[in-house]
Amino acid sequence: MNSLVNPPAASHPLTADSRAMIDPFGRAVTYLRVSVTDRCDFRCTYCMAENMTFLPKKDLLTLEELDRLCSTFIAKGVRKLRLTGGEPLVRKNIMFLVRALGRHIEAGRLDELTLTTNGSQLARHAAELYECGVRRINVSLDTLDAEKFRAITRWGDLSKVMEGIEAAQKAGLKIKLNAVALKGFNDHEIPEMLRFAHGRGMDLTVIETMPMGEIDEDRTDQYMPLSELRGRLEETFSLEDIAYKTGGPARYVTVKETGGRLGFITPMTHNFCESCNRVRLTCTGTLYMCLGQNDAADLRTALRASQDDAYLSAAIDEAITRKPKGHDFIIDRNNRPAVARHMSVTGG
Repeated sequence: MNSLVNPPAASHPLTADSRAMIDPFGRAVTYLRVSVTDRCDFRCTYCMAENMTFLPKKDLLTLEELDRLCSTFIAKGVRKLRLTGGEPLVRKNIMFLVRALGRHIEAGRLDELTLTTNGSQLARHAAELYECGVRRINVSLDTLDAEKFRAITRWGDLSKVMEGIEAAQKAGLKIKLNAVALKGFNDHEIPEMLRFAHGRGMDLTVIETMPMGEIDEDRTDQYMPLSELRGRLEETFSLEDIAYKTGGPARYVTVKETGGRLGFITPMTHNFCESCNRVRLTCTGTLYMCLGQNDAADLRTALRASQDDAYLSAAIDEAITRKPKGHDFIIDRNNRPAVARHMSVTGG
């Protein structure tokens, strides 16, 4: 089986233009997020419509093409690479790609290979993820209540996610839980989630819902500013701002009562654009220079036009010159989503 064998050495040397990727605002791009599939085995209400139309499989890059694209970015200075989806672990033979990219960790070309998952497939993949060089993962979890979990994911089984978390920790993976703060759904549950995470040695990050893609509900009914949530938490917990960073957009505090870390991701109330070091690659080879903008670059054409990585590298360089200063997210009853594509297409 492909996922259990070492992939062949790349036939192309890493000879892409090694100039650092510096955007027009002087920010070095060192972090690549790759959506390996737009498909997911959940239908979270704030993320997807229940009846989604997914990309035809023929439109997706092969795992070998994704490896080549990621390797070119690594040759150009990417030091952190995160695999996302959809749900990355539902992609057939995904461990082939994880193992292939793990060679860059072993060679010292990449500092971190990680992924964001809903945890549904984690129990069967956790040990191999660690074996391939993954040391830290994010697990999306919005509630600890099994009935509410089924309601928010539409299809999910909380017990399978809990099994996955247990298997991941047993395998040696560090876990950060990600929870989207949803007014009237889980906002009063965050203290319990905080104690759950910290009691098991996991960090917790809370995230403001973002206006991406048409869903079956009104996001203004769900949206909760994290400044409001923090105020509520400070009625119970002592929070102290710290400089801790993982390379992503979260701002962290320590929680005196639990001894753990709590992160806040606030794209709506306090964007993090000034320090953005990220670009996002879709499973079709489209590069988005900003999560909240529609401008994109077609890297699939460059990838398939030539076996020379210098040509692909030039296409990447051109795209980086168009990285904007920031996004324009807004949640308003009179506005359609800031961008029409769903988060699962872009890579969360």
